[in-house]
Amino acid sequence: MVAEQVSLQRRPKRHVLPCVLMRAGTSKGIFLHRKDLPLNELDWAPHLISALGSRGNDPRQIDGVGGGTSTTSKVAVVSRSQRPEADIDWTFVQVAVGKESIDLTGNCGNMTAGVAPFAVQEGLVSPQPGQTKMDVRIYNTNTRRIVVETVALDASGDYDETGDYTIAGVSTPGSEVKCTFVEPVGSMTGKLFPSNDQQQQSLHVHSKGQPLPFTVRVTLIDSANPFVLIDSTSIQTLLKGLTSDSAKNTIVESIRCEAAIAMGLASTVEAAAQTRGTPKAALVHPPNSKTADICIKAYSMGLPHPSLQLTGAVTVAVALSYPGTIASELATMADGMGPLTPEHTPPPDGVGEKRDGSLEREVRIAHSKGVIKVGVVMGGDGNVASCAVSRTARRLFEGRIRYYV
Repeated sequence: MVAEQVSLQRRPKRHVLPCVLMRAGTSKGIFLHRKDLPLNELDWAPHLISALGSRGNDPRQIDGVGGGTSTTSKVAVVSRSQRPEADIDWTFVQVAVGKESIDLTGNCGNMTAGVAPFAVQEGLVSPQPGQTKMDVRIYNTNTRRIVVETVALDASGDYDETGDYTIAGVSTPGSEVKCTFVEPVGSMTGKLFPSNDQQQQSLHVHSKGQPLPFTVRVTLIDSANPFVLIDSTSIQTLLKGLTSDSAKNTIVESIRCEAAIAMGLASTVEAAAQTRGTPKAALVHPPNSKTADICIKAYSMGLPHPSLQLTGAVTVAVALSYPGTIASELATMADGMGPLTPEHTPPPDGVGEKRDGSLEREVRIAHSKGVIKVGVVMGGDGNVASCAVSRTARRLFEGRIRYYV
């Protein structure tokens, strides 16, 4: 009898969590009101882990609403802002797949694209009568940065999902959601180049795996999110000698962990391995056609990203704006044949000077699903003032998640 009572006391309690499931850019996740979670962020983990289905370290998330991949195991926590410079506050939560943990150390640009639509639909912001477009000022608590989102409105003042705007990685069109990242530099470290202001450097990478150790050229940069941009040409022979995707992923993860130490985001390789969301990593390749300025293979939580993070697009666009970075150097190469001579180097497309002395340029970044365009505004002081990328977003489901903690 006593044993039965103890067993009953240890049974988890069922919880109900109101949520909206949204596709935002090329990611998918649940959008929640801040008031529906525990007051203390430290108490969020068991609720979100169970709701998404990662309880018991399940890589399929079969007992929750997560999709079993890093791009479909995400959470946006949204509320009205009390800040004079913002309308909405939001916190991004990456729920690990196959592991009972969450990560709040960075932002997700694609999920950002769903915040303004969610805020309009939930009545957290109020459009004026007759408005057809609305700017929503969003404060991301993870990076302490502002994103201004411009969304379309229908005749009733609700978010208009329909349209003919398309993005690489999503087969269906929608209305354009323009996301302008304001002053994105130094999102976590406070500096654009957090490793002693070096625009590129060589990392000596140690690991238990083979054929390590090795040396690789990288740019360590913090804009919208901390990233390690890896010169693919500097480890081309190493990667070609590997026969499995798993071995290649291990190489990139080893570089990411060493970069975390160099950026001051981790004290040891072991500590860096525990926080897989930041810094993020991307292999940088020379452009292979005239349709893009650079080619990127991004990684997310240790695996290749199915397309490219929105914050990754912002970061690469910023890197392209500074001579001396890995991205800038590889952008002057065609099909890996070596640097173009100065007289054959094409001028940047879409550069225009504004009245205030700032420069605006559009850069094109190729990834596995297509090309993403980023509008970069360089201020008169030579620093990045903003980066704008357009996405689409759609509400898929609304209801209540039932889970156990």
